[in-house]
Amino acid sequence: MDGAPLVGRTELLEAVRSTLVGAGQGQPTAVFLTGESGVGKSRLLREVGSELRDAGALLLTGACLDIGDASPLHPLRQALRRLDAELTTGPIRASSALRGLLEMFVDQTGGPDGAGALLEQVSHGLHLIAGGRQLVLVLDDLQWADRSTRQLLLYLLAGLGDLQLSVLAAVRAESLQGAHPLRRMLTELRRLRTVRVLDLAPLDRAATEQLAAAVAGEALPTAAAEQLWRRSGGNPFVVEELARDLRDGRDGLSDTLREIFLTRMEVLPPDAHAVVRAVAVGVEPVEHWLLAKVVRLPDDELIDAVREAVAHRLLVGADEGYRLRHRLVAEVLEEELLPVERVALHRRYAQALTGAHAELHQARLAHHWRLAGEPVRALPAAMAAAEEAERLHGYVEAHRHWSSALQLAEAPAVGSAVDRVMLLERTAEAAHHCGEHARALALLEEVAGADASRSACGLSIRRARYLAAAGRSALAEVEYQRALAAADCTPRERATITAHLAELLLHLGRYADAGTRAREALELADTVTGSTSEVVLASAALGFSEAFREDPEAGLAVVRRALDTAERFGRPEDVACAYLHLAELLTGPLNTLEEGVVVARRGAERVAALGLGRTYETRLLAIAINGLFRVGQWAEAEKVAATALRHRPSGAEAVEVLLARCRLSVGYGDIEAADRDLDAVATLCAGGGARHVIPLLTLRAGLAMWQGRHDLARKAVQRGLTESRSDDLVILAALIWHGLRAEAEAHASRSLSVDETAVRRLREAADRVARRAGTAARPVRSVVEAFLALCAGEVSRIDGSDPELWARSVTEWDRRHHPYPATYSRLRQAEALLARRSRSAKAGKLLRQAYQAALGLGAVPLTAEIRTVAGRARVVLTEQGTTAGNPTSSVPADGEELAVLTAREREVLAAVAEGLTNKEVGQRLFISERTIGVHVSHIFDKLQVRTRVQASAILLRNQPPDAR
Repeated sequence: MDGAPLVGRTELLEAVRSTLVGAGQGQPTAVFLTGESGVGKSRLLREVGSELRDAGALLLTGACLDIGDASPLHPLRQALRRLDAELTTGPIRASSALRGLLEMFVDQTGGPDGAGALLEQVSHGLHLIAGGRQLVLVLDDLQWADRSTRQLLLYLLAGLGDLQLSVLAAVRAESLQGAHPLRRMLTELRRLRTVRVLDLAPLDRAATEQLAAAVAGEALPTAAAEQLWRRSGGNPFVVEELARDLRDGRDGLSDTLREIFLTRMEVLPPDAHAVVRAVAVGVEPVEHWLLAKVVRLPDDELIDAVREAVAHRLLVGADEGYRLRHRLVAEVLEEELLPVERVALHRRYAQALTGAHAELHQARLAHHWRLAGEPVRALPAAMAAAEEAERLHGYVEAHRHWSSALQLAEAPAVGSAVDRVMLLERTAEAAHHCGEHARALALLEEVAGADASRSACGLSIRRARYLAAAGRSALAEVEYQRALAAADCTPRERATITAHLAELLLHLGRYADAGTRAREALELADTVTGSTSEVVLASAALGFSEAFREDPEAGLAVVRRALDTAERFGRPEDVACAYLHLAELLTGPLNTLEEGVVVARRGAERVAALGLGRTYETRLLAIAINGLFRVGQWAEAEKVAATALRHRPSGAEAVEVLLARCRLSVGYGDIEAADRDLDAVATLCAGGGARHVIPLLTLRAGLAMWQGRHDLARKAVQRGLTESRSDDLVILAALIWHGLRAEAEAHASRSLSVDETAVRRLREAADRVARRAGTAARPVRSVVEAFLALCAGEVSRIDGSDPELWARSVTEWDRRHHPYPATYSRLRQAEALLARRSRSAKAGKLLRQAYQAALGLGAVPLTAEIRTVAGRARVVLTEQGTTAGNPTSSVPADGEELAVLTAREREVLAAVAEGLTNKEVGQRLFISERTIGVHVSHIFDKLQVRTRVQASAILLRNQPPDAR
């Protein structure tokens, strides 16, 4: 464990230090660390011992052996021999006392009559060896201490020896069973104020993941981290072994871990061994009444057996039942148990559960009957468990149970006793709800192939829903049209199709078509009873369309009413869809960003409780990320993105969150991360619509410009103008701006000739957007006008930059509280003023404002460009007297220098000040090493420093005195 960092033990280390300080007042002190094997006791002995040695204490380090009383005072003898080997220089008196003690041990017979004299001699000899220094006796594996060693400890800690003494010892808790003599001794010692017995608990989940990341060299994927936590139980030694296996690509269980747990099992009494085996086979937690039926022991004997297993740190007991402390025990026993033994235990569990409130145990019942080799009895239990999970909105569990039922139905013993097509349909729907869209589509194809009599319309509806969720919007629209044209399409199905089609068109950005379809769906729903879902979907789509195209207030009210209706009737997908449209409307067309972010995050919590965490929660979090990005809260957006990606989304959900994260990466200047996300989105977007394709191409153009690849930016924009049809004027205006900016950048860099045809097409597109915006709702028109101001400014850069056009853009974006485009516009306004060689004072002020804003955002490429322009114009970007590198600068008030840093950047700086590398900081904060590098660059820019030492000095200078 020496190669890995010591994590999760800060408070414990402080408790040990504070206790051992008592030796400085002439009182003997002691800390006894107890805990299970591998929990880190020996590591703590070394850490604390090393600190005390560095502080000037004399260390005597030894370990007890598992050989009873055959070697009196063995750990002390071992410690003295080690000291003798190390003691090359020192007082003659101390060396003489050391040799005298060693010789005394050789001559001593260990008879009981001379025990008191022996202890006194040892104490006196240690006093001479210490020579007035604090003496620290460090003892490992004290559970095997011989009688003489225990007597010596009691003698010394009772204050009978003339020593400035501290004892630091480690004890395996699982060894202190029954009437173990050390157990009684520790009970007595606890009464002394200067003695503490501290139990080392396993690491918590966060510390476990931190340690595993340090060993593996990178943060573990969510699924791997979850499995490691369950298998290790937080035991540091086990965590390290498992993390190394993951790092090196080894499967299975290492021989080291297997032998450790087998050894611990072997010392159990037979009944306790049987209890552990039974719990290992069961579904945790295993209730006491259930365990009694499985192991078939009288209650008194069962309780004794459980106590033994708990005492040996193999089981954990709680009110709800018993659990294995480490799931690895189950893996070890899987190989130890004979197949016939496993089957017998599963059958006992199933039989015990069959008559005991079976409705509460269907999942376990299915599990045990299946592993007992009884598929006929397991199948109905699996189906019941799936239906119960769906009722509780546990769609992941439902999918697992339906998949199990489908597998059980394949058994020859089941035959035709169950409708396999029905199982396929139910499994497909559960897969769709939990985000397994590809599996849902594959199962639906099996349904179509297995039963030709199934309704063509019904199959098309479901296929279209699954395609839309998978991000294949174009194919989904075709499938909905096919469903409408089906001969067997009923009025109810027509209403359903039209409502879903309206929602799809909304996601495609075709708001006029969505409104038309929504009105049609509402008319159809009026003729069908029980069409609440159709009304909710259509109302949300209609409200969004009206808010974008006609009346924002009226449209918003319609969407809010749709949400109220969905909440009243409680169908999860309806609630999620209504929240989605409300959050999108607020953060998009209405530009009410703060409220939209709040609604998105509140909706994410709500739909997570409804079991739709991987799908709709991810989408809502993506909306929150975009809103936070636009208002300049990039650090918070980064945290939300990390939360969303823990769900491992797929399909359209993955596209949404990857695009949102990519905006951050482009802004930060993390080229590699942005490129990776864009490639992933491009793969997932095959068959997608304008809602995803246009932002994808816009981001591709923006990234290419920061790389100086203006030709690639030009191609991306031209593709966006020709390939996608959308009523979303905002994303179209953003795309046009990027196109004109690419031409202006090419002109400014002289690396590429301006494409006059492209400029003409882009200006024509901007004019079309301006005309269409004239009839759009006021908030939409307002944002479009701001983008058109950027477009006008970029055109002027080609023709001869006009500072007044850029001043207008600054005003437009400032009014909307969008810091990034406002900062960019200030840079261009200053550049235009400098090009005209006039009003340089105003240009300098604009550059300084832009510089501070870009630093606050963490926009590295934009900050670098501002610095370049300022350098050419010889503009000082920081106020005189406050530059970090200026030796004549005044020292700001406490904390003032750090005010420019975000909360995340302060966390990174604090870790940097500890001397951690970027990789180590990333492991501590659970973000990538590359992202840490970006943060460090931001910190250097904001604090105006060049080295980590300078940045750390500023942190220390700004800390309160009591924190230094």
